[in-house]
Amino acid sequence: MISLKKYNIVFTPDKSGFIVTVPSLPGCVTYGKTLSEAKKQAKDAIKAYLASLDKHGEVVRSDEETYFASVDVPFPVVYA
Repeated sequence: MISLKKYNIVFTPDKSGFIVTVPSLPGCVTYGKTLSEAKKQAKDAIKAYLASLDKHGEVVRSDEETYFASVDVPFPVVYA
């Protein structure tokens, strides 16, 4: 039986596309020229990463219960 696992991905604009990282899978990084291509590449990279974990008997984690947000922080920081 195949189960679906959820992963958060981060798109970082680059001069010619998008770098994609998967925070919960250290070292899982890929690239795409468009957001659509970058998302497809991310799915392929995650599948390969998970296959490697499974092959080596490692624990396969997901982001099912992980949440993230952005915060605004003033800069420059003023020290009192």
